[in-house]
Amino acid sequence: MSEKIFSRAAGTEAKANDFVMADIDYAMAHDGTSVLTVNAFKEMEVKKVWNPSRIIIPFDHIAPANNETSATLQKEIREWVKEQGIPNFYELGEGICHQVLPENGFALPGKLVVGADSHSCTYGAFGAFATGVGATDMAEIFATGKLWFKVPESFRLTVEGRPEEGVYAKDLTLYLIGKTGIDGATYKAVEFYGQAISELSVSGRMTLCNMAIEMGAKTGIVPPDKKTFDFLNNRAAAPYEPVYADQDAAYAKELTYSAEDIEPQVACPHQVDNVKPVGEVEGTPIDQAFIGTCTNGRLEDLEVAAAILKGKKVSVRTIVIPASRTTLLAAIENGTMQTLLKAGVTLATPGCGPCLGAHQGVLGEGEVCISTANRNFKGRMGKGGFIYLASPATAAASALSGEITDPRRV
Repeated sequence: MSEKIFSRAAGTEAKANDFVMADIDYAMAHDGTSVLTVNAFKEMEVKKVWNPSRIIIPFDHIAPANNETSATLQKEIREWVKEQGIPNFYELGEGICHQVLPENGFALPGKLVVGADSHSCTYGAFGAFATGVGATDMAEIFATGKLWFKVPESFRLTVEGRPEEGVYAKDLTLYLIGKTGIDGATYKAVEFYGQAISELSVSGRMTLCNMAIEMGAKTGIVPPDKKTFDFLNNRAAAPYEPVYADQDAAYAKELTYSAEDIEPQVACPHQVDNVKPVGEVEGTPIDQAFIGTCTNGRLEDLEVAAAILKGKKVSVRTIVIPASRTTLLAAIENGTMQTLLKAGVTLATPGCGPCLGAHQGVLGEGEVCISTANRNFKGRMGKGGFIYLASPATAAASALSGEITDPRRV
């Protein structure tokens, strides 16, 4: 799939390990990276971006601003966006970049979508080639609409069968990362196949592709199907043409797993591939639960948490942050948010929140958090904190008991 997308984007046949200059379909930088990108853009002495309508700038990482420095930098970006006439600017509260782009139809099958954020691979859930780049590379895209790439080799990961009840997309994702390792797919394009993948919702596929970077991959891709097209109906920002791998496509590696072997998973500090079945860490005391992020802050995730917390009270501080304003409104309209608030959770502005350790729930020295985020590195949510990654179900069940808990028991 990647070779086909790059062949279109580069205007020449592109094979694995070729170097190509490719046309970018959509480019994104958020409040955290747009500052560096715009500084580099100005250093190039370029006056106007290549195409304002192809650039997306959401404010999500430190939104609202956490101090005067952040506020000033964000003010400068707002002024630059206005000066450049960029229409796709999403203010604070609109949500996380990796939710905002799909909701507004920029994540499209067959497209090359690049973001100045490592989890831009999320858009592969829609059959795009999506990847993250540094701020200087993004400045080059802003100026020219092009960037060079080494076309990655591809891995084929197949998950057959259906997982048991209580096992979610996050568990599947953590299981695969545990098996592959944090560097097991370095600079590879990972294509996901099998019944367990095709039966995932669009939200579940976004969770899966979001964390492809955590196994070292350049991107993760799910072949588009009816679920994809239904999601994009009346939403797609441009015409698109899906691509699929040939039946006899050659892969650098092919791995097959059985969904029946997967139970709820937890990634233990301080590596994402330090993955264990929940039973091996059950009983670990926690100080905080966090449900949200670009990995698991969608409506489906909030509904799962609400089903577990309904009529009960959390026993530790529990932060819930919807991935977008659209998600929050939907959760209010169907009663999910009322259920969560009655259970004692704290609701924060749609955005990244404490995931990157900036505000809205940073950990104190020695504190333990069970989180639905995508990274648990030392210092990620506070220099002395300990992060366990899990599904919204496991996080909600743990919030009730105050210790890591198998959600199947609740």
